[in-house]
Amino acid sequence: MEGVAEITETLRRLHHLDKDVTLAINGWNSPVSDTIWQFFSDTNDTHIWFVLYLAVAALVIVRLGWKKGLLLIACCVVCVVGIDQIDNLVKAGVQRLRPVHDADMMSRGLHVLEVPGKLYGFFSAHAATSASFVTCTMLGLSYSDKRHSYTILGVLLALWAILVGVSRVFVGKHFLGDVLVGLAVGVAFGFLFAWIYRLLCNKLRLTRQL
Repeated sequence: MEGVAEITETLRRLHHLDKDVTLAINGWNSPVSDTIWQFFSDTNDTHIWFVLYLAVAALVIVRLGWKKGLLLIACCVVCVVGIDQIDNLVKAGVQRLRPVHDADMMSRGLHVLEVPGKLYGFFSAHAATSASFVTCTMLGLSYSDKRHSYTILGVLLALWAILVGVSRVFVGKHFLGDVLVGLAVGVAFGFLFAWIYRLLCNKLRLTRQL
């Protein structure tokens, strides 16, 4: 029982620390930065992000050929969809309120830029799906195409995924902890599905481009 009590107390302290850090970050706002963070947060409805996905998909097809390219794209899609479904289950199981639904956070001056949305927020699906997309794509490209360096593209896409995740704190939808866990989950799933992609390439005897 003492061990359970200690774990409970540790989680309580972490939760309060997460609240304080989230409020500190969320408080760095201005009309200009608000517009920028909303832009990065709105990944589902902002058409420019669809252009980004299509551009990356086109690059994958051009560099890897249609067989390996479509295989990698399929792995990325399944990865992202799978994370989204798991995220819904975790949210329902953990039942951690979003900051915008937390009365204490609102009373302490949480800056909210978007409609409240669903009740629970752990972990951030935006952070997880963005990180998984980037991780799976870059590992797949690096494995199958040794002729080109993807360092710059990888850095830019990783920065994009981080900004998408952090934007959820600035708009009031997630605690920082939700985002950090989401990024970690996304990277882990990205590695897993990149490994599945590599396994399928070997099974189907799709040789690497050296």
